Amino acid sequence: MSITLKSIIVEDEKTSRDILKNYLGKYCPNVQILGEAENIEEALVLIRNNELDLVFLDVEMPYGNAFDLLEKVGDVTFETIFVTAYNQYAIDALNQHAAYYLLKPISIDELIKGVDFVTQIKEKEQALQNEVLKPKITENQGKITIPTQSGFEVLETKNILYCQADDNYTHIFLNSDEQKLVSKTLGFIEKKLTDYGFVRIHKSYLININAVQSYHKGKGGTVELKNKKSLPVASSKKAILLSFFK
Repeated sequence: MSITLKSIIVEDEKTSRDILKNYLGKYCPNVQILGEAENIEEALVLIRNNELDLVFLDVEMPYGNAFDLLEKVGDVTFETIFVTAYNQYAIDALNQHAAYYLLKPISIDELIKGVDFVTQIKEKEQALQNEVLKPKITENQGKITIPTQSGFEVLETKNILYCQADDNYTHIFLNSDEQKLVSKTLGFIEKKLTDYGFVRIHKSYLININAVQSYHKGKGGTVELKNKKSLPVASSKKAILLSFFK
């Protein structure tokens, strides 16, 4: 049985709130609606007075928008599903680490997919809480070559902690505190390292799954690596990351 998602609906139009609440009651029984808000001020009160798992958030509201609300909340510990009639907000939603976004009028199938996505994340987080993180992939040793001015250099994959995008370049950080800059995109490096236990956690970061020391819930979540470096996890990548652990 799925875990219960404690949720609120933030939407300025009562009709839209009623439709969403009705859909959730019929098709997403694991969602428990603790309250409704029609503006940012009411939403802040609900968020601060409840431990929430999920917020259904309309993008456009009187006297502000969804991004203003998230900024005021600060340290976000819940997942967010944006609801909007404006398609241009989709990219903004992903940049703000929304787990999912729904276009109005709401598709029941898309609503179910969004709730299922958040449910999977929360179930995995709950299962891993207070557990020692054990990657399903053990050290998968391999070697890759990176270009240099005089030829190429060979790196052992087990020594790579993470890679960071920098336009058409990629910074490769090693467990020896060394850093390499290569004239290849992160997407190119990702293809080379996928078979060696590396996972994309953000548009800018690719990490060695065996280098993860801890995971922290939050707006998108963060991982701490063996070198104590904390890196952000995009909500859209969170389920993939968590699937690598037992």
